[in-house]
Amino acid sequence: MRKKRLYWTLQIAGWALPAIINIILVTALGETPEQMRRQQFEGLAQGLIQIGVSHFILRSIILRFNWLKIDLGKIIPKIFALIIGAGVLSSIFYQLSYFLVLSVEVIQDKLVAQLTFDFLVTAFLYVIWTTIYFLYHYLESNNRSLKYEAAINEMQLNQLKSQLNPHFIFNALNSVRALVDEEPAKAKIAITQLSNILRTSLIMDKKRVINFNDELNTVRAYLALESIRFEERLKIKYNIDPRSNHFQIPPMMLQTLVENAIKHGVSNLVDGGIIEIKSIAEDSVLKLRIKNSGQYVHAIKKPGKKGGYGISNTKERLKLIYGSEATFNIYNENDKFVITEVRIPQGI
Repeated sequence: MRKKRLYWTLQIAGWALPAIINIILVTALGETPEQMRRQQFEGLAQGLIQIGVSHFILRSIILRFNWLKIDLGKIIPKIFALIIGAGVLSSIFYQLSYFLVLSVEVIQDKLVAQLTFDFLVTAFLYVIWTTIYFLYHYLESNNRSLKYEAAINEMQLNQLKSQLNPHFIFNALNSVRALVDEEPAKAKIAITQLSNILRTSLIMDKKRVINFNDELNTVRAYLALESIRFEERLKIKYNIDPRSNHFQIPPMMLQTLVENAIKHGVSNLVDGGIIEIKSIAEDSVLKLRIKNSGQYVHAIKKPGKKGGYGISNTKERLKLIYGSEATFNIYNENDKFVITEVRIPQGI
């Protein structure tokens, strides 16, 4: 209903405009009352004819033959033929209305010239009308496609985010379980820290992106929890650019990568290892670098294990939110350390 009302509002206002301009010009030139009445009638007649032809002929044929869904390059000749036909028909209607209502004397030489003039002006106006009509429907169709694509992306993002919390909780509970029998006091502290982390992550999980500093606080709390389990086997280093807080990143992204570094790196080493988190903010880009002890093995999975869950999840989320503007890379720096690098633009 709203679309229909907009269409008729634009139709009436658009076709009334040339008539109003014509009347204003005639008034400014100081025409006689008789000439004024004639110009007013001509403006009214032309406006009504143009509305009728554009709606009942141009629009009807475009919709009937489904031209809005056909590649424009294939139907341009047909559109121009339609406009020429509509221009000729409108010109004839103009002259008939003048003859029938105003009893204008028909002079053959002048009639041909008037028909030609009316045709050229009207055809030009129909070109404008058709262009606007196709442009509106193209933009509307494109907008619907973008909204549909955005809805699909949002659904996929929500699905990916919903996978993170159970995955994180499972790993964190395993860490706490290891302390329950051997060190109950530390286990109590770990449970308190875990509850704080979960409270924060559940709040952040509802957002598409969050401030980098909020995500970093979650990572600090998580690593403090893991430090209880690993003790001196886990060494943690932070090198954070103060400007990083001006950026936003997907919630649980950095935490997932750190968790992945511990699970597949540090925890597999008898002597443990290090986790180093570095951020650099420059040229509207946030660069994150996670360095961990261990080795990254490409495309090798143990039977029954998926492996690389955090990596695939992160890649997919970055792609959905930032497209090609964000990058992700993971590689072995040498035979002792793995480097994970993420580049995120300032805005989305």
